[in-house]
Amino acid sequence: MKKTIYIILFTFLGILLQFLIHGLVETWYIGLLISDFPKYSLGLSWPQWFIIHHIGTVVLFIAGALFGFWQGKFWWRRIYEKK
Repeated sequence: MKKTIYIILFTFLGILLQFLIHGLVETWYIGLLISDFPKYSLGLSWPQWFIIHHIGTVVLFIAGALFGFWQGKFWWRRIYEKK
């Protein structure tokens, strides 16, 4: 039971970290788009950027959850099983 809770909490931590990374990257790049859209838009329109945002959100969420899960398993073995 303790191991399950430990891994779930690490997975939650991974999700929280991806939200932080997502927010920072998005704030930075939207600032660039607003300041000079033709230069930084890479030839894409706003609706296309919204699609990229939605796809990126799903990818980052899954990556954050998988990273947290992997870290939970890694640190559980490192701390509790290798004594």
